[in-house]
Amino acid sequence: MSSNKLKLRALEPEDLQLIYEIENDESLWPWSSTGQPLSRYSVRQYLASQHADIYQDGELRLVVDCNGQSCGATDLTNFDPRHLRAEVSIVMLPSWRRQGLGREALQCLSDYARRHLRLRSLYAYVSVDNLPAQALFRAAGYEPMAQLPCWIEGRQTATLFQTILS
Repeated sequence: MSSNKLKLRALEPEDLQLIYEIENDESLWPWSSTGQPLSRYSVRQYLASQHADIYQDGELRLVVDCNGQSCGATDLTNFDPRHLRAEVSIVMLPSWRRQGLGREALQCLSDYARRHLRLRSLYAYVSVDNLPAQALFRAAGYEPMAQLPCWIEGRQTATLFQTILS
């Protein structure tokens, strides 16, 4: 367990720069649904439109906060309350990587999903080329379930990782 005081929190208007950086980091685009730059205006509009209610928005983005500093973000998307599952994604800012914070953030997200949303399953699609993300999800207790050819950008194979929440 990390000695850092890590928590997940709702988006705030002050997170404009963090979300702007994440969404405009071209190195992340192959593994995300983003494929073009976003303006500060677009990000500001996104922040203003979020209700932090997964039932209303169908998704939930939370900021990973470590000792009062924003160090990344995690998302629950493709929320399916009938089948009690959601897709997970996570990104840590480069200076915060390789410190165990991503694993800790995924654990906090799993606890939240289980206790408050009553979900039974979380899953993630991870490119076979994204070895750090594969290692992160394995360390967080996710199991590889399937290989999906041509899943990312129509040419990259993805591994479907899943964890069952107890």
